[in-house]
Amino acid sequence: MKVVIEFYRIRPSDKACAIIGRETAEAADRNAAIAVALQLRETLDMPQRPDGMSIYDGEGNKFHSGSFDDDAVPD
Repeated sequence: MKVVIEFYRIRPSDKACAIIGRETAEAADRNAAIAVALQLRETLDMPQRPDGMSIYDGEGNKFHSGSFDDDAVPD
């Protein structure tokens, strides 16, 4: 399936999120999409290190969201 992975930063003062990277990829299922996102987190050239990610299906429906930092609040 086609997935869109968004990486974002979270501003601690008000928990506002800013997207710093977006990639489209192919994944067999939810777990494969998460694995692709974690790999992209390490290899994608982004202006800052992301605090979290959201994954959407090809129709724009969010099916996964999570933070990389335990103190961050995902959207």
